[in-house]
Amino acid sequence: MRRTFYFIIILSLIFLVSLSTSCRKFDGDQTIPAFIRIDTISLTSDYFTEGANTHNINDAWVYVNDQIIGAFELPALIPVLAKGTNKLEIRPGIKLNGISSTRAPYPFYKPFITQVFLAEDSVTLIKPVVSYYSTSQFAWLEDFEGSSISLEKTSKSDTVILRTNPGDPEAYISQYSTYSGFVHLIGDVKKFEVATFNGFVLPGKGAPVFVEIDYKCNRGFGVGVFIKNSNSILTFPLVVVNKSDHWKKIYINLSPIVTEYPNAEYVKVFLDSDIGSDTTGARYYFDNLKIVYRNNS
Repeated sequence: MRRTFYFIIILSLIFLVSLSTSCRKFDGDQTIPAFIRIDTISLTSDYFTEGANTHNINDAWVYVNDQIIGAFELPALIPVLAKGTNKLEIRPGIKLNGISSTRAPYPFYKPFITQVFLAEDSVTLIKPVVSYYSTSQFAWLEDFEGSSISLEKTSKSDTVILRTNPGDPEAYISQYSTYSGFVHLIGDVKKFEVATFNGFVLPGKGAPVFVEIDYKCNRGFGVGVFIKNSNSILTFPLVVVNKSDHWKKIYINLSPIVTEYPNAEYVKVFLDSDIGSDTTGARYYFDNLKIVYRNNS
């Protein structure tokens, strides 16, 4: 039943993306387009209440005068059949669960809205800056800067997650970041599984719920949830994240699984991996972990 549920969700997302990326003409006889150029979209955040402003905004969903032009992978040069002063709306887009075929606007980033003057056969450069909606709720923030870590090993794990040493060049370094989380598998230490120390009560009924993770690792790892439901704890692996030799961010959609269990006592997020056949060991770095949601009401 759950496989069918997820299959329907995925098909729906693909359909919506395909539908939304189709272009439409504006009324009138204009045949020479104006062009909007968007190289990147930046994110600002209140570090102390929303966490770091790291992001992986890949796409711009572009609307002119409330009509969708399309979804464009950045950087993009976008033809528009409009001229003069127009309302421009840009919604930041991500890859859901890191999958290129399931792209959507991120439901927690506010769109960039401005007035723009367009002229035929000319290029207007736009530099959008977005922020989280003020209604976004951050159930969990872990940046490994404090004296304690809010992830604990499970009974399946051979090791714990540690904080990097001062000056470790592999750590994520920024204005507010000196340390990262670190797991090393080598020798007899063959598997790790760590979960949030606290369980979280998260909204269902289709409300958006996501996990954000910054990571760098030489072997892939899994992300899933433990759900306390009635008298049992259910385990749901959700995503396998590929290895990366540089820092990346992934957005993992918890909305379907949380909605499926509306009476859950709590939800915990877990990370796991094993050493496999690599005798040289596996190294994992994590930072700027978040659980973020918005209520539908």
